Amino acid sequence: MNQEKLDALITLLDDPDTTVFQMVQQELLKEDEEIIPALEKKWEQSFDENSQSRIENIIQSLQFKRTFSGLKSWINQTPGTQDLFEGFCAVDKFQYPDLNPLNLTLKIENLRKSIWLELNNSLTLLEKTTILNHFIFNLNGYSVNLSNPNSPQNCFLNQILDTKRGNPVSMSIFYTIIARAIELPAYLVDFPKNPLVAIVDAELAQKVHGSTRETEVLFYINPSNKGSITSRKEIDYHLKRNEYRPIREYAEPKPDVLFIERLVESMLEAYNSVGFTEKEEKIKQLLSLF
Repeated sequence: MNQEKLDALITLLDDPDTTVFQMVQQELLKEDEEIIPALEKKWEQSFDENSQSRIENIIQSLQFKRTFSGLKSWINQTPGTQDLFEGFCAVDKFQYPDLNPLNLTLKIENLRKSIWLELNNSLTLLEKTTILNHFIFNLNGYSVNLSNPNSPQNCFLNQILDTKRGNPVSMSIFYTIIARAIELPAYLVDFPKNPLVAIVDAELAQKVHGSTRETEVLFYINPSNKGSITSRKEIDYHLKRNEYRPIREYAEPKPDVLFIERLVESMLEAYNSVGFTEKEEKIKQLLSLF
């Protein structure tokens, strides 16, 4: 859209005729976020609350359009190539449309460096995991937000990095991002109500479990419980006792995209639990992408 037409349409946002506004809104929503600065300028110059409200709604719709498109592009990447950090940032932009992922990258890199200094090639995967847990949960104090478990803020990576609090889904994704940053073979497991992180190594697993055991998982980590480490035997016992079938569905690693879906589901539940039901429709649109 050329600047002259854009300026003319934005001027018409003050028109009291609802039919005119709907036509203008329809045209503006065909554009992308590049027109947002012009809309923000119009908002600043307007003294009419109705006009400002109209502009705010259009800006929010354009921002959501960008969020929707960004998450869709991430999901549609070749399976197995999606970057978990990028998927998390795509969800963050639902609430924080102006988020700069570089700021989050720098914070994660600082955390990675502090952990990396304590690692060496002679350490086993279990020893490296123990060091990781010490840095995340003991030294830095990350944990599930038990005091305000339904807060939507628990769902966003930028908030986890700032407050060191999340929900079971977001904390598991965050933990996996950090684990992979220090080159641990970490994968997410869709354990009921509480995703776990699995450390996977086919060769070592065969030595540990024997050739008859059909799993490449060495052990499991529960980020919701300060990184407690669990064996496959304990996982199987819990699943059998609570009648979850088939066990492999809940005990074997799944694609990262499933856990970004779980994150969006937890976001929907969180917003609804605190009464922000006006966000429900848009979150359901995001869920329709999976």
